[in-house]
Amino acid sequence: MIGNPRSTTSGAPVNDISKLSLFHLVGDLITLLEAIDPNEDNVFVVAHDWGAIIAWHLCLFRPDKVKALVNSSVHFFPRNPHMNPVEGFKALYGEDHCISRFQVPGEIEAEFAPYGAKAVLKKFLTYRDPAPFYFPEGKGLDAIPDAPAALSSWLSEEELDYYASKFEKTGFTGPINYYRALPLDWELTAPWTGAQVKVPTKFIVGDLDLVYHIPGAKEYIHNDGFKKDVPLLEEVVILEGAAHFVNQERPDEISKHIYDFIQKF
Repeated sequence: MIGNPRSTTSGAPVNDISKLSLFHLVGDLITLLEAIDPNEDNVFVVAHDWGAIIAWHLCLFRPDKVKALVNSSVHFFPRNPHMNPVEGFKALYGEDHCISRFQVPGEIEAEFAPYGAKAVLKKFLTYRDPAPFYFPEGKGLDAIPDAPAALSSWLSEEELDYYASKFEKTGFTGPINYYRALPLDWELTAPWTGAQVKVPTKFIVGDLDLVYHIPGAKEYIHNDGFKKDVPLLEEVVILEGAAHFVNQERPDEISKHIYDFIQKF
């Protein structure tokens, strides 16, 4: 299962954005696969969110390493040769959209700091509105509606405290740097403009997921676009009432979908 890889051996985040390109991340996966089982030619891959982005590119760069793929939340985004993703989201949502606000090193971290790691994570993890995240300058987390008093059934106070304890040590710069590397990724992946993901694939998304509600996403997923770019796409599953963290909200359903798909091979 691919989440968000790449840290130093001490567990601290990588602060050099140039070391967070998709080529570095996919390279890490290839090295990991070799370390786990050097005799295994290819593997099943399951990924979510940023992990899904990395998994799509693993399949683009090294399809020989992947038997089949189950991705959730983030569908394949074909490279736009005319505009990098940051500019694309800015055109859709404006300067206050989270991806735009994440671009200046240190800026959003300074706005998050007064709230503390636990409050930041609680707002992100309990967000169930399919509308995008906006962080107008100077408003910090106040721009997002208050998190419900009671946590979701899939997120315990103990888990939230655990996540918060980790981010209190590292800060949020590491994960935010993934978004800061998007323009670099766009430049480096120019040779793959128009390339297809040629790996057997199943895609799962919640109908309340904010990624599913990006303008044009539903049309791309349900019409010919997705299948054109991922010709071995076998199934698209939309889970009603599920939001972005679908793998945690619906673990039994997700596990069954993964198991049923892998059984085909």
